[in-house]
Order: sequence, then C-alpha cells, then structure tokens
Amino acid sequence: MGVDISDLVEGKRIALEDLSGRSIAIDAFNTLYQFLSMIRQPDGTPLMDRDGRVTSHLSGLFYRSAALLEIGIKPAFVFDGKPPELKKKTLEERRAVKEVAEREWKKAVEEGDLKRALSKATRTSRLDSDMIEESLSLLDALGIPWIKAPSEGEAQMAHMVRKGDVWAGASQDFDAILFGTPNLVRNLTLAGKRRLPSGKTVDVTPVVVNLAEVLSTLGVNREQLVDMAILMGTDFNDGIKGIGPKKALAIIRKSGDLEHVASEGKLKVPEEFNDIRRLFLQPDVADDYRLAWGRVEEESVRRIMCDRHGFSVDRIDSIIAKVTAKENVKSQQSLDSWA
Repeated sequence: MGVDISDLVEGKRIALEDLSGRSIAIDAFNTLYQFLSMIRQPDGTPLMDRDGRVTSHLSGLFYRSAALLEIGIKPAFVFDGKPPELKKKTLEERRAVKEVAEREWKKAVEEGDLKRALSKATRTSRLDSDMIEESLSLLDALGIPWIKAPSEGEAQMAHMVRKGDVWAGASQDFDAILFGTPNLVRNLTLAGKRRLPSGKTVDVTPVVVNLAEVLSTLGVNREQLVDMAILMGTDFNDGIKGIGPKKALAIIRKSGDLEHVASEGKLKVPEEFNDIRRLFLQPDVADDYRLAWGRVEEESVRRIMCDRHGFSVDRIDSIIAKVTAKENVKSQQSLDSWA
C-alpha cells in the first residue's frame, strides 16, 4: 500500500483531457490490482470467462487504456521486478491478510450479506504470472510500451520521469514521491464515476502532485521526507507506534534527520534505516528500455479478448474503432504538416 501522506499533500485537480499529448509511465501492478479489486460481481466474485479464468484485469486494462489513447494520452506501463529483501515481511503480511479476507468473503456470501461480501472480496485480489504475461500481450496488441523494472516499479517510473522520457508517473501510492517522481498523477485509471463497496457513487478526478511543491510546502528536502516515511512505516520497515504524517513531520523538522532522532534516545529508530534510505534514494533502476507507441493490432486484440476470453466482439470492436479513428486523425494531421 505504501506510505500514506495524503493528510500533508494537496495536489492539483485536473480534467483527464488536460493530459492530452502527455506521455505517462503507469505503475502496472498498482493499476492491475485496482482492476482486480474493483471489477467484481455484486457478491464479490471477480469477472471470469466461460472457463472460470479471472478477466477483471484484462477488462480494466483494455477499456481504461483505450480511453487514455482516445484522449491522446501516451501511457507506458512499468512492471515490478524482484522485490528488495527488506520487503519480504510486508509481502508475507499481505498474503496473510488476503487469506483472512478470503475466508470472511466466503462466509459473508454463505450468510447472504452481499455488501460485506463485496467489501471483503476487494482485499483478496491475486496477480499471477499468467495474468501478467497476458497483460503484456494485450499491451503489445494495443501498441502500448511496457518496461520490466529490475526491482520496484515506482523507482523505475520515477527514474523515467526525471530523465524526461515521460512527463509524469501514475500511481495511487505516495511511494512514487519518495522515489523522487517529479510529477505524480493519482486517479489516472480511476477517473469517472465510481461505485464504492458501500454502494455510494463518487466522482473521481485526476490529481497532479508535484514533488518540488510538496517539499516546499512541508519545508523539508526529499531525504527528510524519506526519513519521515521511515518513522511512519514503509513497505520495508514497521513504523513507530503512534507516529503518523503530522507527528513525523514535526519530529524531522525539529531534529533534522534520523541520526539526530536516534541520538536523542526518545524514539527507537529502525537499525537498518540507512538501508531503507538507499532503497528510496538510490534504487535499482535500468536505462536499457525503449518507449515506442505503435498502432492497435485489431486482430491481436480480438484474439485475446474475444476468442480466448469471450468478451463481446461488437463491444470490443466499437472501442477499437474509437482508438483507431484517433490514430487516423493524428496520422492525417502529421501528413498535412508536411504538405
């Protein structure tokens, strides 16, 4: 889930159309888990094909990616690589939470409590290697580039934005800011009317968070922001009980850094805090990636979505037609510019 500093950060709300013409690196795992969590039946059962294979991730990936392409946004998906050793405990805890949630979901279904069932089901999402590979195939068919990071996808995403290869990174997690993403777009793949597990419908709009503005507003540098996160708890360490965003900010503003916090002896700072710092400030990233946006391969999309998983041909074709129409307009404009 990452570090939650939402109480301290206020981004700029924008319309999705404001991002037209922008290239954006998207945290793939974060996004696919969104789709697996949200795209479910009323009792919490994920979307499945006739053979019982989960297709929620493909549905979300196709329709949301097509919507971005139609607007003129150039998405690139960044997938996680090997997780750092310090993340092992967090991953084990997440698996345990999913197992508990799955038992509670099944019990709620048996009792006929669909509202509770849906709420519990959203916490059970799993993304396996076959689902990842099929997602990659669908992105290829849509002409959307993807990158496999050496380690944390958000770190790779931040690196790409800092290099200027893409304008922003997109993720719901504020860890992207800790990794140094200059521009972070939240709600990119959630924008629109969304029904919550409670049944309430809300309007979700994209929000742009600028790292420089965040640091200026808080009166800290990025290294201090990372130290704040370590006090609160990250994917790589447990936080100190009772310390949230505001208290962490006050501590770091007063003490300056974790070395001084530790020397004061009032708080038990994680012994491995320098290792955690390095994961955020000097992460394992790659430069040997290629960003090239191509045209939609219509037959390949139909083969994945319709032939293999039974999605409606008419509906898939109608979406493809909108995207290809946008591509044709861009191609014609390009030709006209040379006339």
